[in-house]
This record gives sequence, structure tokens and C-alpha cells, in this order.
Amino acid sequence: MEGTPHNESRGSSLLMKALAVAVLLVVAWIAVKVIIGIVSSVFWIVLAIVVVFAVIWAVVTLRN
Repeated sequence: MEGTPHNESRGSSLLMKALAVAVLLVVAWIAVKVIIGIVSSVFWIVLAIVVVFAVIWAVVTLRN
């Protein structure tokens, strides 16, 4: 029974599943990179705001 369409379908199905797993892994990797980028951007913005307030606070404290 080798070479029947059923066996070819099974091989094709296995190949399609492997391709689907590969696509999911690539998409997950890209999503993680995007999320890390967003979190990093928010961190640096918050850090810049904190630094500005710290400088303002230090200048006001030294003038008094």
C-alpha cells in the first residue's frame, strides 16, 4: 500500500504542520522583540521625566 494518496497526504500534512510551527515561532519572536522595544521606550521616557524633575528639585533646593 506504499505510494497511496493517503501516505502522500500524511507526509504533506506533516510538512504543513512543521511549516505552521516555524511560522508561529517566527511570529512569536517578532512579537517578543516588539514588546521589548515598547517596554524599553516607555522605560527611557519615564527615566527622562524623572531626571528632569530631579534636576528641577535640586535647583529649587539649592536656591533656598
